[in-house]
Amino acid sequence: MSTDTTATVSTHVLDTSVGRPAASVPVRVSTRADATAGWTPLGGSLTDPDGRCADLPALPEDAAQVRLEFDTGAYSAQEKGSSAAGPMEGGAFFPEVAIVFTVRPGEHHHVPLLLSPFGYSVYRGS
Repeated sequence: MSTDTTATVSTHVLDTSVGRPAASVPVRVSTRADATAGWTPLGGSLTDPDGRCADLPALPEDAAQVRLEFDTGAYSAQEKGSSAAGPMEGGAFFPEVAIVFTVRPGEHHHVPLLLSPFGYSVYRGS
C-alpha cells in the first residue's frame, strides 16, 4: 500500500507467443534516489501461475527510479522443457529484460511486460 511519501510497484508478465501468463519468471527490483546515484538491490520474486508478482519488496521513501529485471532466459529454458514450448524453444533472444522508470511519491506504478521470442513491450498499467 502506498502512503503520501512512498511509491509502490507491481508487474505481471504475459507470453504473447502462446497467449498465456508467463509463470516462474524471476524478477529483481532495484532503486536509486536520482539518475546519478548507484542502484540499490531490494530483492526479487517469481511470477505466479497468473504471471504476477504478489510479493515484490517495498520501495524506500527516497526512491526516484526503479529498475525491474526480468530473467527471461530462465523462463525460456523452463519453456523449452515443456510440451507447450512454442517459438521460445530455441532459447531467449533477450535473456534479460531490464526496465527503468521514474516513480512519484504516493503513487502505485504497475508495469507489465509483454514477452515474445524476438521482442517485448512494457507500459504503465493501472
